[in-house]
Amino acid sequence: MGRNGLVAFINQYYPQLRKKALIIDVRSNGGGNVSPMLIERLRRDAAMIDIARNTVPGLDPEVVLWGPKVCLIDEFSASDGDLFAYRFRKHELGKLIGKRTWGGVVGIRGSLPLLDGGQLYKPEFANYSLEGAWIIEGKGVEPDIYVDNDPAKEHSGIDEQLNKAIEVILKELETEEKEIPPVPSYPEKDK
Repeated sequence: MGRNGLVAFINQYYPQLRKKALIIDVRSNGGGNVSPMLIERLRRDAAMIDIARNTVPGLDPEVVLWGPKVCLIDEFSASDGDLFAYRFRKHELGKLIGKRTWGGVVGIRGSLPLLDGGQLYKPEFANYSLEGAWIIEGKGVEPDIYVDNDPAKEHSGIDEQLNKAIEVILKELETEEKEIPPVPSYPEKDK
């Protein structure tokens, strides 16, 4: 959820735009400060279809993933990982799958140097809801679908949380899959 994560998101998200659905994985995300930018991109919705002469139709705006989304979270999703999960739910982008996030979102800024060369970070930023209640800190964000990975299965390569996300997204595609409609008949301008 920092500069490198934002670059990774750009490199991995934009090539997926023509996919039918998306699974976002913020498990074990230690935090940062870019979740607002990521959520803003995930919230984009198509307004119309564009077509130019001798091309195929495309969504407008063109940088839209037009289909269902789910997000994987776990107890190691922390700080901006918590905030991402909260925003994902608040903006109704899809279901959260996995375990409750860590619940540590009081932010820091810079450090205070100590004489021995160490550093001291002090908490400075906190979040509360639009309704005026404290959120996330000490509570985390609960998933819509609780799945706890069995460590032995996970070690052998079985990711039960990911498998559940695939199951959910395939089910959602049965009723929520979106297709670009065919080009309508061109208007007759000579009449």
